[in-house]
Order: sequence, then C-alpha cells, then structure tokens
Amino acid sequence: MSVHRRAVEQIRESYATMAQDAPPRLAKATTNLFRFRHGTRTAALSARDLDRVIEVDPVTMTAEVQGMTTYENLVDATLAHGLMPYVVPQLKTITLGGAVTGLGIESTSFRDGLPHESVEELEILTGDGRIVVARDDNEHRDLFRAFPNSYGTLGYALRIRIRLKPVQPYVRLAHVRFTDAHKCMLAMQEICETGEHDGEPVDFVDGTFFEPGELYITLGRFAERAPYVSDYTGMRIYYQSIRTRTRDWLTVRDYLWRWDTDWFWCSRAFGVQAPLVRSLMPRRWMRSDVYRRLVGLDRRYGVIARLDRWRNQPVQESVIQDIEVPVERGADFLEFFHEKVGMTPVWMCPLKAADRWPLYPLEPGRLYVNFGFWGTVPLPRGQFDGYYNRLIEHEVHALDGHKSLYSTSFYPRDEFWRLYNGDAYWPVKRAYDSGGRLLDLYDKCVRGR
Repeated sequence: MSVHRRAVEQIRESYATMAQDAPPRLAKATTNLFRFRHGTRTAALSARDLDRVIEVDPVTMTAEVQGMTTYENLVDATLAHGLMPYVVPQLKTITLGGAVTGLGIESTSFRDGLPHESVEELEILTGDGRIVVARDDNEHRDLFRAFPNSYGTLGYALRIRIRLKPVQPYVRLAHVRFTDAHKCMLAMQEICETGEHDGEPVDFVDGTFFEPGELYITLGRFAERAPYVSDYTGMRIYYQSIRTRTRDWLTVRDYLWRWDTDWFWCSRAFGVQAPLVRSLMPRRWMRSDVYRRLVGLDRRYGVIARLDRWRNQPVQESVIQDIEVPVERGADFLEFFHEKVGMTPVWMCPLKAADRWPLYPLEPGRLYVNFGFWGTVPLPRGQFDGYYNRLIEHEVHALDGHKSLYSTSFYPRDEFWRLYNGDAYWPVKRAYDSGGRLLDLYDKCVRGR
C-alpha cells in the first residue's frame, strides 16, 4: 500500500500540473477501445505505476488492485489462491479499471452480472483533481453508482477492491448445437434461469452463431479432475473446435483465456489461422493486444484501404460492436443481423444485472444476450461509412436493447442523453468535475474527441 500511495500522489501531482486546455487521457501500454481520435490535442497522464495487484486475501476472498492492472495479472495472482474474479472479461489486457468504467462481460455474467457488480470500493482521481474513496454506503455513493459506463469522464480508478470466488482446477465443456435461433434462445433462457442442464449444474454459459442453421451454446462446469486437457494456444484454434467436438476439457486458466489467442476469430484477418503462418508465429505474439496494435497501425497508415483500392474492391466499413438485447428478442436480432450485415461468427453471451446502475440501462433481473461482432463489411454502392453501424444502433433500441460505447457511435446528442440517462449523469459530472476538465460522455464516446 505504501507503493500505491506514492503512485497516487505522483498521478495527482501530474494531473494538477497538466495544461488546462488539453483534455487528459491515460497513457497506457495497451487498449481495447475502438474509438480512434482524429487530430485531437490531449495531454497524456502516465499510469505506469498503477498496474499492480496490491493484495489477495484468501480469507475474506477479496483483492485490492490498482486500476491499470490487467486481468491477466490479476487472474494469475488469484488462481494461486484457488480464487478468481466473479467476471473475467475475455481478453488478457483488459484492465480492471477499464472493465469497471466501460465494458466487461463473460460466461459467468448470466449469474454474476458485470465486473462492477462485484466491486466493493473505488479510489478515484476525479475530474476536479480530488482523490476520493467511493463505496455504496458512503458520502460518494452517487459517484460509485455512476462510475460504470462513464468511460473515464468522471475520473480514473486508482484502486479497486473486488470480491472473489473459489475455483476448481479444470472446466468441463459441452457444446450443444441448435439449428433454430428461437429454440437456441429458449434453451439459453431455461439454462440461465435454472442454472443447470440435463440435471447438472453449470458455471459458465456462452454461445456462437455461425449461420442461421448452426448455433451452439457452450456450457462449462468446474471439475476437480480431467481425463485430458486441450491446448488452444498453439496450432489448434478454439472457436473451430466448437463445431467439431461435443465435449472438451481445459485448465481453468486456459478456459478463462480461450478467446484471447485468436482474438475470438479475428486473427484470421492477419492470416494467423493459416497452418503455415501459424506454425511460424511465436506463441507469445498470438494474443489480442498484438492484433489490436496491428489494427491501430493500419488505421494510421491505411494499408488495407490502399490495397482494396488497388484491387478495385468496395470500400469496407468497420463493424466492431457489443450490444445487448433481451433474450426473448435475441432471435429477432440475429435474423436482422444476418440479413442486413451478414458477418459471422457472432458471439452470444447471456447476462443479468443484479441491480440498477444509472448509466448502464439494463433492467435488473432481466436476462439479456450480448452479441459481439467484430470485422469489416463492404459498403453498398452509394452508401458511406457509418451505414451499418447506424442500422445496428436503430435496431438494437427498437428491440429494447443497449449498445456498449467502446467503439464508434452515431447518436444525435438528444437521443444519446435520453438513452444513456443524462438526467443521472450530469449532477454527478458537475459534483466531481465542475470545471469540465474531462470530456463529457457524449464528446468522448460519440464525437471521438
């Protein structure tokens, strides 16, 4: 904690001396955001000394963690005690602070909600330069409740205390195939409501849509022993195994990071799924943060766009989003998405919020399905960038759903504040960033400043 206190004082002093006319941004080694700034002057706020696990307490089953700690490091620290966070987002370099203030979801979310729902305490550098400790039972409760989905526009998480839960060494997987999306959603709803399948309890639930007649629900269950374990960190590819195996076994660590090696399936865009390329690729490079850096380089230099023009290919639109719709509308969304966008595969992850969070407008106790889709789609002739993303935004809210803000958004200002609860946001913003030092949520997440 003494090391942490020095790091807090350093970032507080750095923040106080930064130029007032340049919005701050955290200078991090990695990012999982897909909102790219264009020519905006910002001031980098170093977070290099805020990336440690402070303590794991196996008695109280809690962890004290600095805000820029990656889940990869946190999981390694907690698994050593036979524990894990309640929700571990899919990618290793997502930070705990990022998941709490932005998007975080995984296959335990059908029971355990979102990462911020297991947070007990937040130490925050606010927009007005104060260091406050916010809990659900103290004078900063309004900030504690509004922090999820605020994306660093109310302040930055410096220290987080979270609850942990016990694990077993292995996870047994079952991939259950469906040929009809409505039946798949009904089965997912029943499994999540009862917490079991075929009379056995389930600890993890997610799914994959490959095409209208081929969908899978993947069920995981903790196990003390395993007859074998699969390895998807080398030549074998996890998402391909879903279509060819009905049963599988993984160590608990490999299960938590099963999607990271190939960034779900997005590594195919870099040729990494070709056997020859894969055999030559060092394993340490097969991870989501490497692929994300490649995307950033392409955005900067436009390599793929130049190649497409040279090959006379249509202009591509990036469609990189996570959305949630109620489970009873899940099949409707898949039908829309397949017909209008046509990108596959699509990740499906059920979630249920336990409580109401002002800026995360999900109805508590209601089962939603998160659909994740990440790639590019050729634009129809005469259409411009944003065509598909706008279609998706409109359909999601027509289905009583919700869209995460880590990627591009196109909402008009009035509609945005109606959907993302501006009535709750602005009183907290004025209380903790009265001078408007930090961007507001609309400017940051829609205007991309």
